[in-house]
Amino acid sequence: QARLVESGGGLVQAGGSLRLSCAASGIVLGANRMAWYRQAPGKQRELVAAITSGGDTNYADSVKGRFAISRGNVKSTVYLQMHSLKPEDTAVYYCSGELVVGLGGSTLDYWGQGTQVTVSA
Repeated sequence: QARLVESGGGLVQAGGSLRLSCAASGIVLGANRMAWYRQAPGKQRELVAAITSGGDTNYADSVKGRFAISRGNVKSTVYLQMHSLKPEDTAVYYCSGELVVGLGGSTLDYWGQGTQVTVSA
């Protein structure tokens, strides 16, 4: 059974930085698009950043110039480097990935369990 596991969340002061990591486990042969989403209390989940297998990226306007998404040497690993954090970045951050899994190489969508990021004023 494949799954995605996030790490790196925490409490940081406004203006600080955090780096989130997401790694796949299980029989994972590779990954296509991977992304980070976030959900703040009382709000809908929103896309923060995404990266294709070829390295193309896109970002939410609210994080452009402050956040950077990248992939690790293991293609089913993805990172989110966050700088100049603001209180409005406070949310649960979720990793999402289109993984190629199993001996048959099926392509399925997976979500991590989420990691809390809290930015204090």
